Amino acid sequence: MAKNSINSAIAAMNKAGQLVDLRENNGDIERYIFFDDKEGKAIYWHSTSHLMAQAVKRLYPGARLAIGPAIEEGFYYDFDIDHALNEEDLKKIEDEMEKIIQENLSVERKVLSKDEAKQLFASRGENYKIELLDEILEDQVSLYQQGEFVDLCRGPHVPSTSSIKAYKLLSVSGAYWRGKETNPMLQRIYGIAFDDKNKLKEYLYRLEEAKKRDHRKLGKELELFSLHEEGPGFPFFHPKGMVVINALLDAWRKEHIKRGYHEIKTPIILDRELWERSGHWDHYRNNMYFTSIDEREFAVKPMNCPGGILVYQSQLHSYREFPIRMAELGLVHRHELSGVLHGLMRVRCFTQDDAHIYMEPHQVKQEIIGVIELADYIYRLFQFDYELELSTRPENSMGSDEMWDLATKSLENALQEKNLTYRVNEGDGAFYGPKIDFHLKDTLGRRWQCGTIQLDFTMPECFDLNYIGEDGMKHRPVMLHRTILGSVERFLGILIEHTAGALPVWLSPVQVVVLPIAERHYSYAQEVKQQIARAQIRVELNDENATLGAKIRKAQLQKIPYILIMGDKEVENHQVSVRERKEGDLGGFSLQDFLLRIQNEIQNLIM
Repeated sequence: MAKNSINSAIAAMNKAGQLVDLRENNGDIERYIFFDDKEGKAIYWHSTSHLMAQAVKRLYPGARLAIGPAIEEGFYYDFDIDHALNEEDLKKIEDEMEKIIQENLSVERKVLSKDEAKQLFASRGENYKIELLDEILEDQVSLYQQGEFVDLCRGPHVPSTSSIKAYKLLSVSGAYWRGKETNPMLQRIYGIAFDDKNKLKEYLYRLEEAKKRDHRKLGKELELFSLHEEGPGFPFFHPKGMVVINALLDAWRKEHIKRGYHEIKTPIILDRELWERSGHWDHYRNNMYFTSIDEREFAVKPMNCPGGILVYQSQLHSYREFPIRMAELGLVHRHELSGVLHGLMRVRCFTQDDAHIYMEPHQVKQEIIGVIELADYIYRLFQFDYELELSTRPENSMGSDEMWDLATKSLENALQEKNLTYRVNEGDGAFYGPKIDFHLKDTLGRRWQCGTIQLDFTMPECFDLNYIGEDGMKHRPVMLHRTILGSVERFLGILIEHTAGALPVWLSPVQVVVLPIAERHYSYAQEVKQQIARAQIRVELNDENATLGAKIRKAQLQKIPYILIMGDKEVENHQVSVRERKEGDLGGFSLQDFLLRIQNEIQNLIM
C-alpha cells in the first residue's frame, strides 16, 4: 500500500465486480485504487476532464458539452463554443480549475431515469448530451455532479475536486463530433494530470524533449521523407530515407533466412469474395478501400493474410514440410480519418513485415517461442526494452469457444515456458484469434505497440486449409500470424524519436563525411572518399566553399556518425583526423585502421 493513492480512496464494486464509485461500498468487495495503476490513472484523468469542463462552463457559459474521456495518456474534452480558444485561454481555464480545486467540491453520483436526465440537459441547452442519451438502452443513467456542474457519466470519479493535485492543459485542436466529417466541428482541449507535482514536472520535461525528437521535424531535416497534401497519409521517401529502409529490410531478410522463412509477395488488390471468406468484409470493412474492375468488386488489401493463404493453397502440402514459414513485406492500405493522421505513426498505407506460419498442433508452442526469440533479437538490435501483453477474445469475433480456449492456452504456455512476465488485456484480441503484443519502451519512457503474434484456428476453417498427415489423411493446419516491426514506416518514426535522429551506424544514410579544410586538400579528400566507398561504407565529400567550423556543424546537424578532416598534416602523413558523433575528436588514424574500426562497429551492431 506504499503507492501514491488517490487520497487513499476506497473503491467499491457491485456484485458483478464492476467498479461503481471511489467512495461507495455496496457491501460485497472493497479495494484501493492507486494512481500508478492503469485503472487509477483513467479515473484520475477522467475526473480532471470534468474539472476542466466545469472551468470552461464558468468562463464561457454558452459552451455546450460533448464528451471528455480519459485517453492512453491524459484526457480531452470537446466543446461547442463560439470562441476560438488559444494558449491564453488555456491559462485562464487552468486558473479557474485551481479555484474549483480550492472550493473542495464533493463529487457525487446520481441515478436518474433517462427521461429525467433528458429534461435536465434540455434545460441547460446540452443537445449533445441528449443525443448520447437517445443511444442508451437502459431506463436509468448515472450522472456526476460537483457544485453547479453535472455531466452524464458512468464513473467512477475521485471523491472531491481537491483530490486533483497537479495538471496541465496541453493544446487545443479541432475535432468533428463523433469523428464524422459531416458533423459539427468542435474544439478539443487536451490535458494531463498527476497525483504529484514532481511527476507533472518530469512529464512536461519529457514532452519538451519529445518535441525536439519529433520524427516529422527530424525526417525533414535529415532529408529522409516528406508529407504532402496531394497524398494525405501517404508518406514520400527521399533517397536517404530509402537507404535507411533498405538497410533495415536487408537485416530483416538475412535474419529471416537464418530462421527458415521463405519470402513471398502478394497483390495489393484482390476480389471482394476473398475478403468475405476471410471475415474482413464483415469485421473490417470500414477501414478498407474499394475499386471496381471489369464490373467486379475488388478491395485494396488492409492485411496480407488472405493473399498468403492463396499461396499456401496453390499446392498440396505434406506434414513433412511443416512448419511452413512464409514472410511478406506487404504494402497495405487502411482508411484513417484525416484528423488522426500523424507523420509516419498513423498513415493510410504502410509496409507490414508480415509472416504466416502453417503447422501441426504439436508444433504450436515451439513456433510461438521461435517468434518471441526473433522479436527479442530484433528489438535488442535497436536497444529497445519491451513489455508483453496477452489479449483475449473480443465480442466481435469468429470461431467456437473451444478454438478460442485452445488458442489462448497455447499462447499462455509459450510465455510461461520462456518464463516471461506479461499482462492480460481482456477482450482485445483480433477477431480471428488471441494475440501477444510487444510494447516497446523508448528513451523517453513512452510505449509503442509494434510486434504481434496471433494464433488462428478460424481462418484455416474459413478457407478449408489442409495438409496430408503422417497417416495419409487430410488434416487442418494451425495458422500463426505475426509481425515484428509491425509497420516499417511507423517503426522508423519510433526509431528516429528513440535515437533523436542519431541512427545506429549501420542504418545511417551517410556513415562518413569527408571534410577538406582548403582547396589544396580536395584531391586527397577525393581519394579517401573513393577508398571508403570501395569498402562499401556510405560516404559523402563536402567540398563547399565554407569554413571548417561550418562544415562540421552541418555534419553534426545531419547526425553523421563519423567526420574525417583533411588538412596539411593528414595529407603529409596519409592519415585522417577522426571525429565521432558521441566521443568527439579521436585523433589521427591511418585510413585502413579507420576502416577496420567502422567495419567492426557495424558488424558488432548487427550480429
